[in-house]
Amino acid sequence: QVQLTESGGRAVQTGGSLRLSCAVDGRTFGSYALGWFRQVPGKEREFLCAIGLFAGTSHCTDSLEGRFIITRNDAENTLLLQMNKLKPEDTALYYCSAGLGAARTFSARYWGQGTQVTVSS
Repeated sequence: QVQLTESGGRAVQTGGSLRLSCAVDGRTFGSYALGWFRQVPGKEREFLCAIGLFAGTSHCTDSLEGRFIITRNDAENTLLLQMNKLKPEDTALYYCSAGLGAARTFSARYWGQGTQVTVSS
C-alpha cells in the first residue's frame, strides 16, 4: 500500500521560508519518481516540482522563479520541498505525489492528504 504523509505546513509571513516534508513508505520511495503539487479552492491542482527515482534529476516549474527546491532524503525515505521568498499567492494545500516518468515528464499516480500553507501579507 502506497503511503505518502505530508507535514510542515503552517502560517508564515510574506518573504519567509518553509520546508515541507513527505514521509514515503520504503517500497514506494524506491520505485517511483516523486513530486509536489498545490491546490487552492476552485482551481485545478498545480504542478510544482518533481524529482526522478535517482536524485540526480529534478525540475520545478518556471513560474516559481527558482524559489522552491525539491530534494529527496534516501536515508529517511523522505521527500522535501524548501520554499523561499514566500508570497500570499503561494497559499494553498500542498500535496506530495508518487508517479511515473522523469522529473520533466512526471505523471502523478498516488497522492498524500495534503498540508496547508498560508502566507500572510
